[in-house]
Amino acid sequence: MNTQWFSKVLIGFVSLLSLGVFCWPILVGDSAGAHSGLAQAIFMGLMPVLVAITLIEFSSGGIDSRQIALLGVLVALNSVVRMLGAGTAGIETAFFLILIGAYVFGASFGYLLGSGSLLVSALLTGGVGPWLPFQMMAAGLIGVMAGLLPRPTSKRLQVTYLCIAAVVGSYAYGALMTMWNWPFLAGTGTSLSYVAGGSLSENLGRFVNFEIITGGFLWDTGRAVTTCILVFLTAPALLATLKRAARKAGYQRR
Repeated sequence: MNTQWFSKVLIGFVSLLSLGVFCWPILVGDSAGAHSGLAQAIFMGLMPVLVAITLIEFSSGGIDSRQIALLGVLVALNSVVRMLGAGTAGIETAFFLILIGAYVFGASFGYLLGSGSLLVSALLTGGVGPWLPFQMMAAGLIGVMAGLLPRPTSKRLQVTYLCIAAVVGSYAYGALMTMWNWPFLAGTGTSLSYVAGGSLSENLGRFVNFEIITGGFLWDTGRAVTTCILVFLTAPALLATLKRAARKAGYQRR
């Protein structure tokens, strides 16, 4: 029980830390010099965290070799599925399986599925760059969100929750991915620029304007529509299939 409690604390801490890393422009002042090594530092720190979450789940009995194998299969499958969309014009095919998988298996599993999917797909497509650790964290947060959704007995209501999560998660992913490097994309001295030391409301307003003018919201809308449609079409069958796989693997949602 103590290990299970520690697992929940760890995933909560990682989620809050991830949000803090993304939202530094509106939380603290910083400089481009400090930013230059941020991606490398995060990547180096994120890998042990993923291993730690897996080991804690394994030692607590929340996950065993069969369930690790199932996680590996879902990560590999989602990595290939992501290549079908590649984010062109906001069309993104990776998140529907993260949402559904996390909904069935829980928040910790969802974080591992989301971050692992983005890592493997980047390795397959050569999309490794300073953006990768941020993509991994953002996808992991989507998995955590889906893993915390309520599970009513009505299958229609479950699909509805997942569709809502698809829309919220799509816009949140886009906003987070823009937020961390917005001060450097927007430059200085414009109405869209980040104001070091500015108030929270001022910088939030400038960020929203930046998202609107640069087309970020439009791009995220494409992701939201695509993900919602894929969830709506696949969730009934995938939920049944994954729940059956979870029962056979002896997995308890946590």
